[in-house]
Amino acid sequence: MLSILTVMKGQERNFTLDELVGLVDLPRRTVRYYIQIGLIEKPEGLGRGAHYSQLHLEQLLEIRKWQQAGLSLERIRELLHASGGPEGLVPPSLPRQRGSLEVWSHLVVDEGVELVIEAGRANLTPEQVRALAEGVMALYENIRSKEES
Repeated sequence: MLSILTVMKGQERNFTLDELVGLVDLPRRTVRYYIQIGLIEKPEGLGRGAHYSQLHLEQLLEIRKWQQAGLSLERIRELLHASGGPEGLVPPSLPRQRGSLEVWSHLVVDEGVELVIEAGRANLTPEQVRALAEGVMALYENIRSKEES
């Protein structure tokens, strides 16, 4: 049986679905589902001739790491696609669904001036949201100071 360490140290190689699921300890059905929802790339070839690469293995290990950290598959998809995601995949647009929970940042710049940001949909990290808020505040102060002079 293959071990992940052996594979990671070795040369680039291809895996059958059975070998891949054995390495990541996932059911075949789960891997197929991840392909269907765009979390990982489709294999090369079709049917019994399909094969998976080192990239597939790395993607599945990354997904497992994020799941163990408590992230949902939806959030993992956002992270994968924000970081370039599985090559060749276009992230499916995720419609806002009834009952979905969204976290918004609300910046009160001044009386009557507000900025509302949904960082996940804007693909912004918390650091980027802070930088945006600081930049907006600085720009607003600059505009106000020119107005007063």
